[in-house]
Amino acid sequence: MASLSKKLRTLVALSLAALAIAASFGGAAHAQTTVTGTVIVDELYMRSSASRRGAILDTLRFGQRVEIRGRSTVRGWGYGRSESGAVGWVVLQYLKFPANTNLSNLPIVPPDAPTNPAGGAPSSAAAPAGGPTPPPAAPPPAAGRANLRGFELGGQVQSLSPATVNAMRRAGMTWVKRQAREGDAAAFAYINEAKANGFKILLSVIGNPELVVEPSYQDVYASFVGQLAAAGADAIEVWNEQNIDREWKRGAINPVTYTQLLAKAYRAIKANNPNTLVISGAPAPTGAEAAFGSDRVWNDDRYVQGMAAAGAGRYADCIGLHYNEGIISPNQRSGDPRGDNYPTRYYDGQVARGLNPFGGKRGCFTELGYLSPQSYGPLPSNFAWAANVTVQQQAQWLAEAALRAAQSGRIRLMIVFNVDFTYYGADDPQAGYAIIRPDGSCPACETLGRVMGVR
Repeated sequence: MASLSKKLRTLVALSLAALAIAASFGGAAHAQTTVTGTVIVDELYMRSSASRRGAILDTLRFGQRVEIRGRSTVRGWGYGRSESGAVGWVVLQYLKFPANTNLSNLPIVPPDAPTNPAGGAPSSAAAPAGGPTPPPAAPPPAAGRANLRGFELGGQVQSLSPATVNAMRRAGMTWVKRQAREGDAAAFAYINEAKANGFKILLSVIGNPELVVEPSYQDVYASFVGQLAAAGADAIEVWNEQNIDREWKRGAINPVTYTQLLAKAYRAIKANNPNTLVISGAPAPTGAEAAFGSDRVWNDDRYVQGMAAAGAGRYADCIGLHYNEGIISPNQRSGDPRGDNYPTRYYDGQVARGLNPFGGKRGCFTELGYLSPQSYGPLPSNFAWAANVTVQQQAQWLAEAALRAAQSGRIRLMIVFNVDFTYYGADDPQAGYAIIRPDGSCPACETLGRVMGVR
């Protein structure tokens, strides 16, 4: 089975699920009023009626669970509640149920049973004839704690000053991220500093972009990350944004070459410390290939597909993701003010681009942030797209992203970019992403802390 493609695995899973559902309707078993199913496809819509024309109330992700409370007279539809609180109808074929589940013992639910989106008022309106309505935005997550399901939160820092450590703890962060270069002795100090403050540490390790395509240099890089693993690094991200020429040799950008580096690094890391998490380098979210040429940039979706085809998934415990150009809630799947609806504008679009080529492998956001110029002044022209983002929106959207990531089951780790950066220059206004603002306040610490259960 290990050699089957993702598409074939999905078809097999759906076929087995369909057979199990058919059998469960046909046989006798003990009485039951509810049963929990697990989503086995990348996306499953919960709708307002037992019909594909019903309004979309929630978008369920691979691995999420649904409490099925009844069934429709229309064969194959179940009525239930999603993890985020939506109540509606789903196609049972796309759920996996425990062994010996007998769906025929579920009660029949009338077609006018109340439905509602996550956190919303009851609604049973059908979708307009022109197509499904987009799912509504979920409420701010400050009202409750996420079902963490193995999810952890961290932040990228400039330093671990007392103020930074305090902010991270208030936000429920247990990981710190630092970036290091191959051969940099400071990386070992970062490990010791993180441990002394009670944090796990992710090191994002880059190197010489002009030499990285050389096998001998790849060996040097692999040896260095192996030493970091031996020194106690909890996770290592192998390179960073390797699909653009700012980070990789111009004219030599290629996912196959990167996978060769990843494989060498993976073997060296695991040989020195099997417990160190290996994260593949997160590509830069971009669609600029047509404008600049593939010698300078590869679109991230094409690059990730090339990584998957080259076997990168075998050499990564977690697939690296970046999301740093959002100017709307991560719960939205349309409506970006820039008007192009490019997938990287949206949280869901970025997750799908980064993870779908790797099947069920989980992702790690090694950078996720929202840029706000509030209290800093105008943004440089190439960052003007974030001119209207407020600090309160930054705080709310980060918390919504953490909640969405935790509940999806697809994200292992989310690193907020960033906690405490102070540089706000024309080339890169990094401080605008910081959750510690110029006056020392940290609204995102409160919203994130509530999601993570520490507030």
